[in-house]
Amino acid sequence: MPTITFIQYDGRVHSVKAEIGQSVMQVAVDNQIPGVVGDCGGNCSCGTCHGYVDKVSAAKIPAADSYERDLLSCASAPTEDSRLTCQIIVTDALEGMIIHLPESQY
Repeated sequence: MPTITFIQYDGRVHSVKAEIGQSVMQVAVDNQIPGVVGDCGGNCSCGTCHGYVDKVSAAKIPAADSYERDLLSCASAPTEDSRLTCQIIVTDALEGMIIHLPESQY
């Protein structure tokens, strides 16, 4: 089980074990990580699971598709590192992934 670290906007750190095949959003919700809402339940339709993926991990996941990029354009403070965590599926390669969370999901 890979470890994923979520860093809240205020600097609080939460490192959790993730099950292979789950979305990173589901890992956060299951572990009650503050700052990941996931209002749509992982259907890539709300943008409330927005996070900033570290560059090392970003190179190990598929690029965002056009629909995800469109949703991210409406997210709070998107950057080139922004991803919807519901669209990232946990694999062994994501061991050590770091997700920084935005100040707000709205």
